Amino acid sequence: MIPRKPSRNQSRSQSRSQSEKQTKAYFTDPMALLERLNLTPKEMFFSPEAVEEFRFKVPKAYVNKIQPGKPNDPLLLQVFPVQQELESVPGYIKDPLAEADSLYQPGLLQKYDGRALLLVTPGCAINCRYCFRRHFSYANKSPYDDKGHLWEQLKKNIQLIKQDSTLTEIILSGGDPLSLSDARFAELITLLESVPHLKRLRIHSRFPIVEPERISDELLDILLNSRFQIIMVLHINHAQEIGPDSKAGIEKLRKKQIILLNQSVLLKGVNDNVGILTQLSEKLIENHIIPYYLHMLDHVQGSAHFEVSDSDAIQIHQQLRAVLPGYMLPRLVREVAGEKSKLPVSD
Repeated sequence: MIPRKPSRNQSRSQSRSQSEKQTKAYFTDPMALLERLNLTPKEMFFSPEAVEEFRFKVPKAYVNKIQPGKPNDPLLLQVFPVQQELESVPGYIKDPLAEADSLYQPGLLQKYDGRALLLVTPGCAINCRYCFRRHFSYANKSPYDDKGHLWEQLKKNIQLIKQDSTLTEIILSGGDPLSLSDARFAELITLLESVPHLKRLRIHSRFPIVEPERISDELLDILLNSRFQIIMVLHINHAQEIGPDSKAGIEKLRKKQIILLNQSVLLKGVNDNVGILTQLSEKLIENHIIPYYLHMLDHVQGSAHFEVSDSDAIQIHQQLRAVLPGYMLPRLVREVAGEKSKLPVSD
C-alpha cells in the first residue's frame, strides 16, 4: 500500500529537514568547488555573470567523481559556469523546443500522442549548464521557494489528464521529480493512479547518478506498490559518472523490476569521442541500463560551446555502430519544436 498522507505539520517538518540536508549535500558556491578541486577561476574561465543567469548547484556525491587539478574533467565541464555562456550565438534561444507552445496550462505539456509531461517541481538534482530549461522562470528557484503554488497547479493538471482518455503514459519531469520528498511523491502517485486510463509512469531523473542516497527504501516501496509500469530514464553522459554509489542505487531499482533506460547528450569536450561513448555503453549494459538515446544538443542560449556538428556526430555514430552490438547502440536523435516525435539524425 502507498504510505498514508502525512499531516500538514509533518509535511512541513519533512520539507525543512530535507531542505537542510540538501543544503549540506550540495556545492552552491563555485569558488568553494574550485578550492576543493585545486583549480583557479582563471583556469576554468569562470563567469560570475553566468551564475546570475543560471544558478550553480552540484551534489557533493557528484563532485567526489571529479578529478582534482584537471580543468578539462568531463564531469566538471558539464556543471561549471564559464564566460562562453554569455556569448550571443545565432540560433541559440531561450526556449529552443518551443515548450511554451505545447502547454495545456502551466506545468502540463503534450508534445506526443498518448503521452503528457508533468512538470512536478522546480528543484533539480544538479544544474547542468546545457539544460534546455535553464531559462524557465523556475530554473533559479529551490523546490522550497514554491509555497505550494506549483502543487496546486499540479492537481489542476491531473484533472485535465482525467478528461483525456487518449493518454496512457505520464512523464514526470521538472526540475527532477525525485526532488520531491517521499511523502509528496507518494501523494503524487496516488493522485495519478486515480486516473483509470493511465498505464505507465516514466520518471526522468539524474538522482540515481548524481545523488544516489536519494534512492531510499521508502521511495522503492512507493514505486513497487504502484499499479503503474515504471520506466526510469537516467541521464548519464560519461562512464565516469557511474561510481560505486551509483551502482548501488541502480541495482536497487533493477531489483524492483523498474525498466532502466539512458539518454545522453552529445557534448563537445565531454563525450564527443567514439572511445568514450563505447566505454559508456559498456558501463551501462554492465549495470542493466539500456543505451536508449544519444541526443544532439538543444540550442538553448548559453550552451553553444557544447555543440557538436551534425557531420561530426554522424561520423562518431557510424564508428560506434562498427564496434558495438546493436543492442548497445543508442539512437542518434534531435528534438525539433513542433514535431510529433524525436527525429533521427540521418547518416
